[in-house]
Amino acid sequence: MPASYTIKDILRRGGLLPLLAIGAVAGGATAAFAYAGGWLTPGQLHPAQIVNALEAHDGRHEGFRRAHAKGLCVVGHFDGNGQGLALSKASLFRQATTPVIGRFSLAGGVPNAGDGRVTFHSLALKFDLPGGEQWRMALNHVPVFPVATPQSFLDFQLATTPDPATGKPDPAKVQSYMAKHPETKAFADYMAKAPLPNSFANASYNSVNAFRFTNGQGQTRPVRWIFTPEAPFGELDKTTLASLPRDFLFDEVAGRLAHGPLVWHLSILLPNPGDPTDDATKAWPDDRQRVEVGTLTIDRAVTEDDGPCRDVNFDPTILPAGVAPSDDPLLAARSSVYAVGYTRRTGEPAAPSALANDTAFPAPTPGQSAPKESAQ
Repeated sequence: MPASYTIKDILRRGGLLPLLAIGAVAGGATAAFAYAGGWLTPGQLHPAQIVNALEAHDGRHEGFRRAHAKGLCVVGHFDGNGQGLALSKASLFRQATTPVIGRFSLAGGVPNAGDGRVTFHSLALKFDLPGGEQWRMALNHVPVFPVATPQSFLDFQLATTPDPATGKPDPAKVQSYMAKHPETKAFADYMAKAPLPNSFANASYNSVNAFRFTNGQGQTRPVRWIFTPEAPFGELDKTTLASLPRDFLFDEVAGRLAHGPLVWHLSILLPNPGDPTDDATKAWPDDRQRVEVGTLTIDRAVTEDDGPCRDVNFDPTILPAGVAPSDDPLLAARSSVYAVGYTRRTGEPAAPSALANDTAFPAPTPGQSAPKESAQ
């Protein structure tokens, strides 16, 4: 594997093509928030344009999410240690146990794609808090995102959409985009060099975007966060990805869960003055202060066919009191794009999940499948 991607590498391997699938495209109505963010005003970008671009890029697969189409539901809980209350009044941070459902996935809009791809691993979570509040997260194993704005995301999708005549993107369009967006090229270089986790279980998961915490005394500060696994890190050999079984990552994590729960520690990252809060392509330095606020435990996995995550919108702007979006423009875009994608797929016939026939996931006992969750 070369130390960095050239345009030829991008076109041959397709390694960057699925990287920009934003979160787990699903539903939830927060278009008003997006309008307030200024990107849905007349003459500006609309969320349907982005969803259309995702469908053109990876094909329209009815009944599936337009991004992160291949996924696995998980169920567990979060134990707060009380330390987070100094930063935010969110009830998740109390010394209490909160139920959680989630979804492991890989970037990309093709449901039956193989797991052997150089792309980011993702974990989406929904915490059910007291008083009917919820906190939803869409996390990636990488600390940054390939683009900084919704328009850049759309432009990259358009530039890398395969030409029907060749099945490959137009090299000139890709090269033109990269020349204008060195941040995306830098992300491609990072993905080429950085170790790729060999399991969903041993990857760290990052908020990527910044948010704002407000504590009980009314103090507000910007934050990011990271879930760090207890499982020791293992690296995939990128030269063998094409030869690995189609579902090897999902099968592997199911095997681990069959032998016991998986645990991550949640740390809140506090920036220094000048650290960006409006640009997800820029990481905060590793020496920034961290406050550990609790542990996430995942107890079991179940396919989306019978699991609780299939109809959940993992919109990262669904937040409890004490947490608010930052000035990052991607947050408003993600919320609105998820809503459009959710509306489309729930109006289509439900399709069997990519893992429906995988023997690593036995069918549930009749009458004992996990309850379906509300998409609200």
